[in-house]
Amino acid sequence: MPQQLAYLEQYKQRVSEIIGQQETERLVSQSLTLMTLGGNDFVNNYYLVPFSARSRQFALADYVPYIVSEYRKILMRLYELGLRRVLVTGTGPLGCVPAELAQHSRNGECSEELNRASGLFNPQLQAMLDSLNQEIRSHTFIGVNIRQSSIDFISDPERYGFVTAKVACCGQGPYNGIGLCTPRSNLCPNRDIYAFWDPFHPSERANRIIVQQIMTGSTDYISPMNLSTIMALDAVENV
Repeated sequence: MPQQLAYLEQYKQRVSEIIGQQETERLVSQSLTLMTLGGNDFVNNYYLVPFSARSRQFALADYVPYIVSEYRKILMRLYELGLRRVLVTGTGPLGCVPAELAQHSRNGECSEELNRASGLFNPQLQAMLDSLNQEIRSHTFIGVNIRQSSIDFISDPERYGFVTAKVACCGQGPYNGIGLCTPRSNLCPNRDIYAFWDPFHPSERANRIIVQQIMTGSTDYISPMNLSTIMALDAVENV
């Protein structure tokens, strides 16, 4: 993440050499930024192996506020760099992706432990965003509830036109949840009827459902307001 922040600073410097500092600050302040936080900190860090370094250092109830506090520093740095509209997504239901089903599930049930992690993390992330917005007196940081959007089609895939939310379109092993999607993987005949493309990531069609909730959803999905409302407000302010 420090490297990504450095890239943003480099970008601003290069653009300012072309259009000037004032126009660069205006450009950056009117941009829309998407930040996705949390998933890898659990799946590829805390739970990657039994007795991982992080799990020995922190109990889960202590690890969650620790990473939320670290994210707060990152978001404040983005604010200092001039960003004023930042969509921040938490984690989906981590225990329900095909990769975790392949490792932990006997009958297709989700991993309760991983879902407990996302259940702890997402509310604390949103509370931190609310606190930040109150501190800076602006709705700069918008919380996106990816967990709820994903649970909708995972718990009732047929309602959304999917034949399964357990088996990935591309993969191998149980639930096509082992390894990566490669030319030698099993490949489904129609990716549009699978909720997951590979062992970890939603399919394009599932992502479109998530994006629709970002655009027009209620505060159950995006808070304090959806993206359509934000764009309408910004259009008035920037006239």
